[in-house]
Amino acid sequence: MSAGALIVPGSVAGASSPALYGGLRQEFVTLRLNDQLFGISVMAVQDVLRRQPISPIPLAPEIVAGSLNLRGRIVTAIDLRRRLGMGDYPNPERTMKVVVEYQSELFAFMVDNVGDVMILEMNRFEKTPANIDTLWRGVSAGVFKLDKELLVILDVGAVVDGKAVQHG
Repeated sequence: MSAGALIVPGSVAGASSPALYGGLRQEFVTLRLNDQLFGISVMAVQDVLRRQPISPIPLAPEIVAGSLNLRGRIVTAIDLRRRLGMGDYPNPERTMKVVVEYQSELFAFMVDNVGDVMILEMNRFEKTPANIDTLWRGVSAGVFKLDKELLVILDVGAVVDGKAVQHG
């Protein structure tokens, strides 16, 4: 990581006050689950995969879809729809995976689609609204209000650390 790199609040332990960031800019990989737009700091993203086969893991928590092999490394696949209480994928074979590294381990977040990289001013970064679903609040580092929608920034550590959470 370069000396001037900025880590998204929540992706590493730190404060989440927008005032701390002044006019700094941050890049986010955007992704969609249902019609909701989410983002992950490009600093956390290792790779984006299409149609990578996933092997099931017996007795794994419900949100762990399985594992996959990425250039010789084992990657745990996390079903973000289940993690966020959104139900099953209509076409699981068409999901994309955003690979992130957390505590020296690789995780692949299963998503409907991966969009563009957005460059946003951190002084527009806001705390997660209190009216967002509890499951979402638990994995959100904060939000950006865009022209036509809300961009929810995912806290990679919270998504991964909550992997044992069961949803009915």
